[in-house]
Amino acid sequence: MASRNWKRIGKYGLAATGALAGGLAVFANMPPGTGNKLSLKDNLNARPSQPLPSRQEQIDRLKTTEFDVLVIGGGATGSGCALDAQSRGLKSALVELDDFSSGTSSRSTKLIHGGVRYLQKAIMNLDYEQYKMVKEALHERANLLEIAPHLSFQLPIMLPVYKWWQVPYFWAGIKAYDFVSGSECLTSSYFLSRNRALELFPMLKKNELCGAIVYYDGMHNDARMCISIAITAARLGAAIANHVKVLDLVKEDGKVKGARCRNEIDGEEFVIKAKSVINATGPFTDSIRQMDDGKAREIVCPSAGVHVILPDYYSPSNMGLLDPATSDGRVIFFLPWQNHTIAGTTDTPCEVSHHPGPSEADIQFILKEVKNYLTPEIDVRRGDVLSAWSGIRPLVKDPNAEDTQSLVRNHVVHVSDSGLITIAGGKWTTYRAMAMETVDAAVKEAGMEPVESKTDGLLLEGAHNWNPTMFIQLVQDLGVDTQVAEHLAATYGDRAFSVGKMAGLTGKRWPIVGKRLHMEFPYIDAEVRYAVKEYACTAIDVLARRLRLSFLNVQAAEEALPNIVNIMAEELGWDEKEKIRQTENAIEFLRLEMGKEVNKVSRDEIPINLTKADIAKYVQKFNALDEGKKGFVSVNDIRFSLKNQGVELTGEEVHELLNELDTNHNGQVELEEYLQMMSAIKSGTVSHSRFAKIVEGEFKYKKKTGKMENYERNNLKVIPVKYGEKMERSGGGV
Repeated sequence: MASRNWKRIGKYGLAATGALAGGLAVFANMPPGTGNKLSLKDNLNARPSQPLPSRQEQIDRLKTTEFDVLVIGGGATGSGCALDAQSRGLKSALVELDDFSSGTSSRSTKLIHGGVRYLQKAIMNLDYEQYKMVKEALHERANLLEIAPHLSFQLPIMLPVYKWWQVPYFWAGIKAYDFVSGSECLTSSYFLSRNRALELFPMLKKNELCGAIVYYDGMHNDARMCISIAITAARLGAAIANHVKVLDLVKEDGKVKGARCRNEIDGEEFVIKAKSVINATGPFTDSIRQMDDGKAREIVCPSAGVHVILPDYYSPSNMGLLDPATSDGRVIFFLPWQNHTIAGTTDTPCEVSHHPGPSEADIQFILKEVKNYLTPEIDVRRGDVLSAWSGIRPLVKDPNAEDTQSLVRNHVVHVSDSGLITIAGGKWTTYRAMAMETVDAAVKEAGMEPVESKTDGLLLEGAHNWNPTMFIQLVQDLGVDTQVAEHLAATYGDRAFSVGKMAGLTGKRWPIVGKRLHMEFPYIDAEVRYAVKEYACTAIDVLARRLRLSFLNVQAAEEALPNIVNIMAEELGWDEKEKIRQTENAIEFLRLEMGKEVNKVSRDEIPINLTKADIAKYVQKFNALDEGKKGFVSVNDIRFSLKNQGVELTGEEVHELLNELDTNHNGQVELEEYLQMMSAIKSGTVSHSRFAKIVEGEFKYKKKTGKMENYERNNLKVIPVKYGEKMERSGGGV
């Protein structure tokens, strides 16, 4: 499954034509900016062949070794620090409270970008510092596309223009972006006529469209990218461990020399000794700073960004869209990602939380803005939201600045009196440059011998022997189907063969191996087993970071959960009690953080608005399914009814049908729940329901296999959905 992502332009993003020429003249002869490429004499780019140490082996090393650098935080920047330090030859360790990339780094906008809005400020204000920041980000964009080509790629992004005077204005700004990219420009931007823009993006609003400007930025699978950075560090010898909580910092003679930690999996406490400690905990930066100094002032200003996932038919598969003029001035993007469409984002001040979740207001704002730039023929439905999540962006204030209210434009590296190194702020794209600067500070503070950073050009896990046609080899050598092969190659790179060799037989003529965890997605059983080797410890680790299923379709994630838990139980030796605990924790995660809770609240607010004749008709149909006139339909009722039609379903398939209406999760559908659903369908609030189709006798099955089959779209009544109604449902939507 390919990934795609976005670029922020917005009302700040484009330089005015009048200032362009003078601004570029100022910067034309300035140095290109960031470091030299990795020297291959160090042989760091040779593909590691040794197996990864087990998590227990890593924990044992953390307990018994004194490290040069200990990094707290396993997001993009923390993982980047561990990799940077280890590649320099420093003995490095990394601990993460939850899972690698479990926080902001897995909830990003998925773009690898340079920062057009900063370029606009640089040119308008002749600000060299802003220019350097953009130049650095553009270099890092090119580097990330080079070192992880299987996880990242360039994406054309369309900026529709609805006023003729904006054409030269936007065109000049985008061309400035190309110019500053220099030799690292991905593909030159260009202007499209109205007809050509609609040909490439037929969902676009046609009225008053003048044309469009297309520019290029990078996209990636953010969680997998972060995990690959951490795993690359481990391949080079770093000791890394997730689910390890820092309880306190250890000091000697007033200087930070390590941390007291607890393994959250088994509860064991231990001390990690290190010459230097780096705080790279993103939104939780202040909690570590205050462990060091209880009087340290807070520097993080958290801001929540909500994203939603929509079906793939909302956008072309190879073109993104950016709206720089939303109703309140925020930027909204609309991009193909992982065979779906990602839309967002909001930017709202929030409290720091380990479990941030989306709000209904944020989801409705995104849908409202999306509707503004899509053709009116497309109903933007609440029910088409397949998943929704919130990420906390850690905006920061400089602790060294006299003005404590001003946010920094990029990032801050701060060294406390006790020697704690804090890196905060910045963005995904510049993680490597931030890590390099942070490790430089750590080396200097600890009095270690300076060694130049070697991560510029250092290939990440899976990149060494990857090529764009590798998926064909996977099909031919392993016997997986094409969609699965494409997904494996785009996720694991040249490690995809190691994953595929762990796949179980399907029992079919084709594909030979690769049992899918969910029929609608190319994720297979072997990925769960491989995830455990890459330190996945919980079902949530797999659902959210190793696979991206919870981010793509929260309902499908819940349906795949039993398979995932059973496979992990085999690998990790879980008993039935632990399997239940893992399942409950994962369901709670899906409910609070991936959008299921806002789904339930919206659904519960649907009014029952039926005529007496409608109610009589639906009650009669419901009673026909309700054996014993209990007032509710159970799993056995559904199974018995279908068996009478000659259809045998698995218990899992029947539960999927039941869960569609079982809003109170008591294992049964009450008459009121059914009437509420039928009212929503009749009013156009819900597009369709599998359960309702069974009651109506309109569901189709494969008689030979006895397996459920989606009802044919051309036999369904198309129900128009009007924006602003309380709830719509479609295809497992939130």
